[in-house]
Parts: sequence; structure tokens; C-alpha cells
Amino acid sequence: MTAARQDAWTPDDDLLLAEVTLRHIREGGTQLGAFEEVGEKLGRTAAACGFRWNSFVRKKYEAAIQIAKAQRKQRKQSQRLKTPTVPVATGLEESAMSSSTATPTISSTPSTPVYASLEDELSYDSVIRFLKNQKDLSKRVKQLEKEMEEKDAELLRLREENHKMNKQLNHVQTDYQVVNEDYRTLIQIMDRARKMALLTENEDLDLKPRFKMDANGNLERVDS
Repeated sequence: MTAARQDAWTPDDDLLLAEVTLRHIREGGTQLGAFEEVGEKLGRTAAACGFRWNSFVRKKYEAAIQIAKAQRKQRKQSQRLKTPTVPVATGLEESAMSSSTATPTISSTPSTPVYASLEDELSYDSVIRFLKNQKDLSKRVKQLEKEMEEKDAELLRLREENHKMNKQLNHVQTDYQVVNEDYRTLIQIMDRARKMALLTENEDLDLKPRFKMDANGNLERVDS
């Protein structure tokens, strides 16, 4: 009975699980058989191996799974095409063969259909074409991921800059309010000073002595 391990899966464990499962798919086996084989090697249960495959490992080997399925299909087609067929001779043919004195001729027609190699070649071409498409798709995905990272970085930079601008705007608004209040206070002080200066000047004019010139050209004080 396979022991149930509780430790985490390592990259080597995932690689072994992928290799065995892909081999079973390629050779026409079942995934359950693959999980049981991996469980025996790693000391885990088949259920744990199946859960690990479906939840994590399978996503990383989608392209390899498609190739393994194509190889399995090609393997079945090759086995079906290479199965020899035994011709059944009728009674007339048997009597003709037994009574014939002519030297038998060897047929140059092979028992395996000649288009088996062509079928193999076409299958390999489809696999190669699939791999090229997967490679181009992978490049495009990486390019999009890079563009997304650049856009995210630019968005983060703009958010930080916007935050700084808002802080600066708040400071400017605060400074404007302070300056405006100081200006109003200064205007009030200047207005009070102007009024006090006018009052002082009027008082001085009232207290200032007045003089007038007499007929002899002498100045004499005039009381108010």
C-alpha cells in the first residue's frame, strides 16, 4: 500500500509526474495508471498525484499533451495500416495452383500499404506545424506580458505623480489662504493708521498758534 506523504511537491516530483503521464497518453494508457505509477515511485497516493496533475502540472504542459495525443493517434493509425491481411484462396484457385506446372513468380507488391510512410510524414508535418504555432503564440504572449508590465509601471508612476501634485496643490491652497488673510489684516492695519494720522493732523492744526501782521509790519499772535 502506498504511503501518504504530507510534504510539498518539488520541481523534480512535478517533472516525473509530467513525464510518466505524457508517456501513458502517448502509448495509449490511462492517466489513472500514470498516477498509480508515480505514486509508487514517490510514496504518494494516486489521488494526490491526480490532484497535483489537474490543479498545477497540467497547465504547464498543454502543448506537450497535444503532441502526445497526436503521437497516440499516429501510433494507432500506423498499427492499423501495418496489420497484414491474409488472402483466402477459393477452391478453384487451389486446384489451379496445384495443377499448374509453371514456375511460381514472386510478387513485388509489399504487404504493407505504400502510403503508410506518407501518412507518417503528414503526421510529423502537422506536429511540426503545431509546435511552430505554439512557439509563435508563446512569443506573442511574452510580448503582451512585457507590454502589460510596462503599462502597469507607467500607471503606477502616473498615480504617484498625481498624488504628489495633489499634495502640492493642497499646500498652495493653504499658502494662498494664509497670504490672503495676512493681506486683509495688513489692509486693516494700514486703514487704521491712515485714520489715526488724519486725526492727529487735525488736532495739530487746531493747537497751532496763529499770527497776523499789523500796520507797522510786525507779527502779532491771534488767539483762536
